[in-house]
Amino acid sequence: MTTELLDGALVEEATKKSGLVWVRGAEAPAARALWHVWHDGAVCLVGDGPGEQPLPGLTDGGTAEVTVRSKDKGGRLVGWTATVAELPAGSEGWETAVAELKGKRLNAPDGEAMTDRWARECRVLRLTPTGATAPLPDGPLAEPPLPTPATTRRPVPAGLPRLLARRGRGGRHDRGDKGDRRK
Repeated sequence: MTTELLDGALVEEATKKSGLVWVRGAEAPAARALWHVWHDGAVCLVGDGPGEQPLPGLTDGGTAEVTVRSKDKGGRLVGWTATVAELPAGSEGWETAVAELKGKRLNAPDGEAMTDRWARECRVLRLTPTGATAPLPDGPLAEPPLPTPATTRRPVPAGLPRLLARRGRGGRHDRGDKGDRRK
């Protein structure tokens, strides 16, 4: 009994403090980093709509593996199994979960209208811990990144090397001299 209470307290405190959890649905190929809120003994998520996070492999009545990371160091703190429940839009559970999620959603494209969009186009899920924590793994858990159309590498603009070379000459622009030749 004491171990269950300690595990529950660890799951709750770690998950509350972490702004991000890694979630792997029963049918998902890999875990995904998801923003969430801890509310009433469970993780609440919103997604699968335009402009929201994807929730692949998370099905109503299914299970998920949740890994909680440290907010400051990013290392694994605890892993646990959850049951997944989809909250019907407009239900009392949905309303309370959305009230919590709304406060944590950053940069919403539609501001206060986002809850209406969530009701129409998104899923709100509740991941409830099933009990004991998972043992920490012995080896590394590195996985290749998931495929994405996002990119950060682009060709260097043609004029950039000349611009950088001009700055490094030590000419009048570096000394703060504006070139005013009036006397």
